[in-house]
Amino acid sequence: MAGEGSGMAKFSLYARMIFNSLVRRRSRMIIALLAVAIGAAVLSGLVTVYYDVPRQMEREFRAYGANMVLIPTGNSQVLLEKDLSAAAALLPPEKIVGIAPYLYGTVKVNEQPLMVAGTNFKQVSRVSPYWQVEGQWPGENPAGALIGAEVAERLALEPGQEITLVAADSGAEKKVVVQGIVRTGGAEENFIFVDLSLLQQLLGKAGQVSVAQVSIMAAQEELSSLARRLEEKAPGLTTRLVKRITQPEGIVLAKLRALVYLVTVVVLLLTLICVATTMMAVVTERRKEIGLKKALGAENRSIILEFLGESLTIGGGGGLLGAVLGFLFAQAVGLSVFGRAISFQPLIAPVAILVSIMVSGLACLIPVKMATGVEPAVVLRGE
Repeated sequence: MAGEGSGMAKFSLYARMIFNSLVRRRSRMIIALLAVAIGAAVLSGLVTVYYDVPRQMEREFRAYGANMVLIPTGNSQVLLEKDLSAAAALLPPEKIVGIAPYLYGTVKVNEQPLMVAGTNFKQVSRVSPYWQVEGQWPGENPAGALIGAEVAERLALEPGQEITLVAADSGAEKKVVVQGIVRTGGAEENFIFVDLSLLQQLLGKAGQVSVAQVSIMAAQEELSSLARRLEEKAPGLTTRLVKRITQPEGIVLAKLRALVYLVTVVVLLLTLICVATTMMAVVTERRKEIGLKKALGAENRSIILEFLGESLTIGGGGGLLGAVLGFLFAQAVGLSVFGRAISFQPLIAPVAILVSIMVSGLACLIPVKMATGVEPAVVLRGE
């Protein structure tokens, strides 16, 4: 117990000495503290953004459409809805944005042959949010239809009009109401879109689809892994990744990773230089004090511990302040760039503090060597 009390007393005395030393030179120490805080803020902010950006980018890229397509295997022309449901069950539900099935066929409207697609409009609005609809989405209306802009112009159709779809093969008929005009700048403008079940009845293809578009929040590596899993475990379908979506996402993330590494290294080097310069100036100011301590019997070990304690205290305080500022910086980036808040990464704060302490300790090596090299006789003579 006596040893513990003595140890606590020594530590208390040591802490008081460090505190008093920092307070006496607070202007220089504040500069070093701010340098460490800025370095830690940039480090923690960039790392927070880096870890959250893939999630944010996945959401942004989902606005450009599906990143996976499911098609029939081999010579088969159709997928069974039950097989599609089994495939969907193999995907992580929390990552699925939407799965839009499509059944394609040919119909006649006013004796003009046209392409028609049956789908689930609720899923299409999730998978293809870039569709511009003049009017409204059919929603739950089984007799509602969306008309491609080219078809609407050719047939002079407007929202609210009723048209009759005649199956090209069987002559079966279904009446639908035009609820919206679709503009995408792509092939969709040449199609009539109706409810999937309605078209299945019209074409006599109950429970069948031609293709399914999948929008899923996953990076390129994870997406490829999911595609392989589907092909191994889901019968009757083949997966195709939409490279115009997946490749740019991977390229952007790779460049972002390189940028984060480069900026982090530069900032840490600048922080190290600033702290080292400050501590060297402190050693120069305190040469007489150090010489007097040595003349009175102080060992180099005590001199080293004193400067090291000051440096590590600055590193810990600056790291803590920088971790808080870094999270605020990351939030500002997330809100300004993506319009969404950045999620908190609990491990980043202690890592930023630890790195700040390590950098401050490393920056103290040269000043400590200068301090231990002070010759008491020379300094006290005023040389």
